[in-house]
Amino acid sequence: MPGEGCLIYYRIGRALCRFLIFFIWRWRVEGLENFPAEGPVIVVANHVSYWDPVLIGSALPRQVFFMAKKELFSLPLLGISLKSWGMFPVDRSRSDRGAIKRALELLKQGQVIGVFPEGTRSKSGSLLPFSTGAAYFATRTGVPVCPVAVVTVTGSSSWGLWRRLSLRIGSCSSFSGDRRQDLDAVAGEMKQEIQDLMTGSAA
Repeated sequence: MPGEGCLIYYRIGRALCRFLIFFIWRWRVEGLENFPAEGPVIVVANHVSYWDPVLIGSALPRQVFFMAKKELFSLPLLGISLKSWGMFPVDRSRSDRGAIKRALELLKQGQVIGVFPEGTRSKSGSLLPFSTGAAYFATRTGVPVCPVAVVTVTGSSSWGLWRRLSLRIGSCSSFSGDRRQDLDAVAGEMKQEIQDLMTGSAA
């Protein structure tokens, strides 16, 4: 469980970020009623900016523990800030057993983890191929998966000042254990759900 000190820091930072995001990017959050009020959840989202974890974490009513590339934690001040926000490092060059164990522990505790299946930011704004990490967590645990799309209303992937941003939250899906050997297909379904949210075609 997160420490009380970190939780207080997180709540203060979250409140400040909500104000700044609304003021600078005039964000709009859609589909918040789709997000579970309790229990473990896997949030999967597209990735267009370094700000995505902050935006998503500020919009959702519960703390989201995001995986982040380990290189970011080597920077002293940034590393401390990331940890206080509940982020934990993952080595993208290999199957990181430590990061996998941490994610599974958080889900077992009833927490929310956040994964960017693209693995890196998309400079064009279009979805990149999805890795199977989130699919593995979903099929192994049976935890609901909540798709989230970060969209610029102007259609540009740029995060310039004063652009309008929309955060679209889709309905949760669960993937049964008998699909554990079909991770590529599950990842493909997750990608399609986020694509539908980005284009506004989600039901």
